Amino acid sequence: MLKSKILIGIIAAILLTTSTIMTGAVYAQNKVTINGAGATFPFPLIDTWRVEYQKPHPDVNINYQSIGSGGGIKQFTAKTVDFGATDAPLSKNESQQAKGAVHIPETIGSVVAAYNIPSIPDKGLKLTGEVLADIFLGKITKWNDPKIQALNKDKTLPADDIVVVHRSDGSGTTFVWTDYLSSVSQAWKDQLGKGKSVQWPVGIGAPGNEGVANAIKGSPNTIGYIELGYALTTKTPFAFIQNKEGKFVEPSLDSTKAAVEANVASLPKGDGDWSNVTLVNAAGPNSYPIASLSYLLLYKEMSTDPNLDQAKAKALVDFISWAITDGQKMGPSLGYVPLPDGVVKLDQDTLKSLTFKGQPIT
Repeated sequence: MLKSKILIGIIAAILLTTSTIMTGAVYAQNKVTINGAGATFPFPLIDTWRVEYQKPHPDVNINYQSIGSGGGIKQFTAKTVDFGATDAPLSKNESQQAKGAVHIPETIGSVVAAYNIPSIPDKGLKLTGEVLADIFLGKITKWNDPKIQALNKDKTLPADDIVVVHRSDGSGTTFVWTDYLSSVSQAWKDQLGKGKSVQWPVGIGAPGNEGVANAIKGSPNTIGYIELGYALTTKTPFAFIQNKEGKFVEPSLDSTKAAVEANVASLPKGDGDWSNVTLVNAAGPNSYPIASLSYLLLYKEMSTDPNLDQAKAKALVDFISWAITDGQKMGPSLGYVPLPDGVVKLDQDTLKSLTFKGQPIT
């Protein structure tokens, strides 16, 4: 009798162990890892999404490399990641190299002129686009230059040299910044133009929004351009910029949203030509002039990406569908403007158009 009970116990233990192993194997097989790379601009938001999405979806793991828009586009084009992220829309040439790509606006942010002037510890230095262009061209070299002082009669500016900080990597933030400077300064447009990388005439380079923010924070008399969220996180002062209507506007969620809403109706479809889309220097008295969409990149026919099978493609689309709806609620606390309803609808139409071997994914 005792032997029978022992035998039954052993069999039960074996069955339980086998069941656990099989369950673990099934779980491991169902576990999906999604890999993306690109812009540093939305990294705080994407990283928050990564953590929050996994709570109700423990079987989906999201990895994101914050390497800059240029690197993200290269990896997306080479099909070494499942999605790319960029603050600069694909150029016509890049679209030719990544045939079948779609743009999915994921969030909206603004680029600020952040500074570290020990004698002016607060935000609110007033600057115009022309003055910013001259600073980054090396034409204005002192903080107490008459052109800066004339805009800030209530402040005593130091006679110290201005130290310019710019991105050292291919960057969508650089694209937005130089797009703006090209729109307000003929000299900038003629000499450097806009792009993810330009030949900086002055200054020191640092990688990523993180690197530029740290360089400004760590060195006196510096000025550089970073995404608003990084300025808020690092408590770095930033300038109020004169907009198209002549008003000096503080970069904020509301002023950035005002710039976007002036442009929503003109956005193309997801698989259209985005190369000339810009939100800089937008009309409206409350519009902050250096605003930008940030994009996720996918292939419309998702099976052209060798990293994806049908289950993984479905998991990726489900994640992005969540990010452009529920995920938007996490943006404001990080300094990002939630997508307007019109852009969410545009994105949802794009996701509905995606296929895997010709079959709709959603």
